[in-house]
Amino acid sequence: MEELFKSLGDENRLRILNLLMQQQELCVCELEVLLEMTQSNVSRHLSKLKTTGIISSSKDAQWVYYNINPEFKKEHELLYRYLKEKFQENILFIGDIERFEKYKEHNMNCHLIKNDKKNVLKILAQEVQNGEE
Repeated sequence: MEELFKSLGDENRLRILNLLMQQQELCVCELEVLLEMTQSNVSRHLSKLKTTGIISSSKDAQWVYYNINPEFKKEHELLYRYLKEKFQENILFIGDIERFEKYKEHNMNCHLIKNDKKNVLKILAQEVQNGEE
């Protein structure tokens, strides 16, 4: 139990969980773009979450997709619901979801990020600025 709560004791890991709770699955490159973090940083946090059984992964060609581990969700239903509720009350997590919604509205995906990451970041930055005006 101690390791579980250590995993949840990091804001970046909570941000990852927040996004994974909104979507069936996301790959490292999507999390990297959505959270504006480096690939190595995202991977390190994903590794910790996976080690503690909070998330699981599946591989499709060159991409590894991460999702909330169904066993974690089942075994820790109250904790899962608590986190989901609290994420909806925190401005940082709300901002991440708004950015994710813009990502989906523009039909962005791993292939687009791989081919034109700078443009994806530019579009998302413009969308966020437009939303603030």
